[in-house]
Amino acid sequence: MIAVANAGFRAIAPDYRGYGLSDIPQQPEKTLFADLVNDTASILDSLAISKVFVIGKDFGAMVGYAFALFYPEKVAGTVTLGVPFLPPGFHESHQALPEGFYIRRWKEPGRAEADFGRFDAKTVVRNVYIMFSKSEIPIASENQEIMDLVDPSVPLPSWFTEEDLSAYGDLYHKSGFQTPLQVPYRSFAENVGSPQQGVDDPKVEGPALLIMGEEDYVFKFPGMEEYLKSGEVKKYVPNLDIVYLPQGCHFVHEQFPDQVNQLVLDFLTRNKY
Repeated sequence: MIAVANAGFRAIAPDYRGYGLSDIPQQPEKTLFADLVNDTASILDSLAISKVFVIGKDFGAMVGYAFALFYPEKVAGTVTLGVPFLPPGFHESHQALPEGFYIRRWKEPGRAEADFGRFDAKTVVRNVYIMFSKSEIPIASENQEIMDLVDPSVPLPSWFTEEDLSAYGDLYHKSGFQTPLQVPYRSFAENVGSPQQGVDDPKVEGPALLIMGEEDYVFKFPGMEEYLKSGEVKKYVPNLDIVYLPQGCHFVHEQFPDQVNQLVLDFLTRNKY
């Protein structure tokens, strides 16, 4: 936000409902991806902003692309980190992974809550950063929980400080994990399509950029690497540029902030409206 603001852009980074400093929904288990898309539109309307660049990390990429499909007139361009546009049905490939695959575990109501509940929020965030900064998909054995995949003696990644951890831990202590488990993990079956396009053939026409670390574990998802490197993704996002950062992990924006900031700024400047 500081980098783009210093370059003359206005940066807005809302916490999704049920995340961070936002209020927790009265019924978190009923929160939908579509709610986050519509919240984004409402924020822009409340600020009288007619058009924006959308930047999303991880499942924020799914919200960002859904927003671009629903409100193409409001989107000047889309930048995503760690997750590309995913076509309808792509998440069904998760069934090819073992039962201990973290997404399959976290989709099960109550299981992640019990797993996380053994620790304070700061420890859960710590474990998440350690697990997801590796190049392998977190998969637990039959009698193991996802949090148990992390050895307590393993240090944080060098680019993630104890100060960072405390800040994130405090936010999740406030919000809890129920809404973050509902969206995205328990909402993947939701079809957030555009009313102007066919559900099975969505297309984001505007300029787009995907930034991926070459060591991102997401590449190990069934079909993901081929989907990206074969160019199939451009069937859905024809004006997409992809940049792969060597040694980059899933948290590439925190690992290499200067490089990512420059890539984002170059994209914004190139497509400025």
